Amino acid sequence: MKTLVVDVGGTNVKVLASGHRTPIKIPSGPTLTPREMVRAVRLATSDWRYDRVSIGYPGPVHDGKPIEDPWNLGPGWVSFDFHRAFGKPVRVVNDAVMQALGSYEGRTMLFLGLGTGLGTALIHDGVVIPLEVGHLPYHRGKTYEDWIGEAGFRRLGKHRWRRHVLEVVELLSAAFLADYVVLGGGNVRHMKRLPKGVKRGANANAFAGGYRLWKSNRGS
Repeated sequence: MKTLVVDVGGTNVKVLASGHRTPIKIPSGPTLTPREMVRAVRLATSDWRYDRVSIGYPGPVHDGKPIEDPWNLGPGWVSFDFHRAFGKPVRVVNDAVMQALGSYEGRTMLFLGLGTGLGTALIHDGVVIPLEVGHLPYHRGKTYEDWIGEAGFRRLGKHRWRRHVLEVVELLSAAFLADYVVLGGGNVRHMKRLPKGVKRGANANAFAGGYRLWKSNRGS
């Protein structure tokens, strides 16, 4: 069975399928609707063959369905029928969950996605547990996302931001009894040395996660 993986982002939609090596990038942005996304993906992959679709969605997902429209894309995602639009079986998970699944190496792993916001997921013995930690209070009345998301990076500068990232890693890994932590997302490139038990992820792991999604005991 061949899987098409669609990683939906605020700048690009990245697409890859089983048997292909180079992802296709489709420009995204604040006016992109799900119908337009599916149309663009199907056009860009018209000569590809696949049996099912995995979608990494930039927002909360419950029971395989988006429950909020992304703040950085167009409207209509919550009620959209992806299965009907693609004409294939579709699984939708939060984008952090998909990247976490592709980064997983066993035991209990905490994933923190350092991007525009803060994506979070836990995997315990192969079971995916989506988290929404980013909006919880962290420091001085602001959330974890406020401090170690993109806004925090711009406000604090690289060195102070790194210190807060490492503090958050220590707090959350202790709270979730994680055996190790994977830092993913675009801003992980700003991290230098990582402490023991903390690994550097890669955005490309989202594609591996999309393939694994059909074999995993996934959460919502």
